[in-house]
Amino acid sequence: QVQLVESGGGLVQAGGSLRLSCAASGRTLSSYGMGWFRQAPGKEREFVATFSRNGGSTTYYADSVKGRFTISRDNAKNTVYLQMNSLKPEDTAVYYCAARGGYGLGTTTEEYHYWGQGTQVTVSS
Repeated sequence: QVQLVESGGGLVQAGGSLRLSCAASGRTLSSYGMGWFRQAPGKEREFVATFSRNGGSTTYYADSVKGRFTISRDNAKNTVYLQMNSLKPEDTAVYYCAARGGYGLGTTTEEYHYWGQGTQVTVSS
């Protein structure tokens, strides 16, 4: 079992950047496919980005963040990151990292077994 803790959220102006971190304990993250999701008030939790279990060389992004967000991993620190650039007010949400044991790319919440507590990102216009 793996425990996930997100950090790095905050308030930023439109056009700014933030880097979210997801620190894992209990198991090495290389054993899991990892993903980032977000949930805005009154909306369903939605997929943001993921990379696959096999070394994380394959990534996939939601169309809404493609070209602006980058998912990455530091195996030495057992941490996953989400670099968010050119932020927009519509990116405002609670951001969650998640881990799954399956192979391939997971883009639905049902595919993930472990979740962090979330970190708030607010983008002002």
